[in-house]
Amino acid sequence: MSKDILSVIAANAAHFSKGQKRIAAYISNSYDKAAFITANQLGQAVGVSESTVVRFAAELGYDGYPGMQRALQDMVRNKLTSIQRIEISNDRLGNQDILSQVIHSDVDRLRTTLEEVDRVSFEGAVDSIVKAKRIYILGVRSSSSIASFLGFYLNLMFDSVVLIHSNSVSEVFEQVFRISPEDVFIGISFPRYSNRTAKTMQFAHDRGATTIAITDNNGSPLSSFATYSLFAKSDMVSFLDSLVAPLSLVNALLAATAQKRMDKISRAFETLEQIWEEYEVYTKSETDKG
Repeated sequence: MSKDILSVIAANAAHFSKGQKRIAAYISNSYDKAAFITANQLGQAVGVSESTVVRFAAELGYDGYPGMQRALQDMVRNKLTSIQRIEISNDRLGNQDILSQVIHSDVDRLRTTLEEVDRVSFEGAVDSIVKAKRIYILGVRSSSSIASFLGFYLNLMFDSVVLIHSNSVSEVFEQVFRISPEDVFIGISFPRYSNRTAKTMQFAHDRGATTIAITDNNGSPLSSFATYSLFAKSDMVSFLDSLVAPLSLVNALLAATAQKRMDKISRAFETLEQIWEEYEVYTKSETDKG
């Protein structure tokens, strides 16, 4: 569906039963909470059965309740403030076993990412990185940790990797103004999306560079300027962002890239091992000490 869910509800409102009207009213007034509760919880909130909620989603044209819930989440995820995220998280977690729930949730996101990732885009991204003259990487706020991880390992494989520092808008553009069609730009952003990353990706796209978006869905502002879009499921845990699936996707990207650069990587690591040994970069185990 191309329309947002509130528009879909408004278009079908005349045909709703009393129970469906209560569901529609709750979603319209509290869509930020409705996006992250189960069909049973939504039914209890408005006084209808879980099956009524599921039928409501189907009649709107969604693939059951999960389809309607994804539509809600796509609409609200980038609009939630940190305070709203904490409130929703408290509603979702309650007094449950937080450790188990968070880990199981991350496992679900990994599974969904694996099922939905575009293999053609993945291979295209790998080939572009291998052939690039220079590789630029940008991720800000929580995504900066993924960008740093990606940059660290790509720097071991390639001569010209630029991990963009993002202290200011002007500083970002000063680091990418030489980007050319021979280069690759990798932008990383998840809700709430970084406007700085999106604008820089647009700049790289307009300069003819191959652009790779690592983000969560096709509605991300990065996707509009991406040659290749790699989607990983991200969700919030309180005010925190869950980046388990994005990091796993980056791991796969690095592994696939390394496989195509194996000869050069082997020679590079032979040199690095000598340097690490000479300058005692790593501690030695008792076995190594003899």
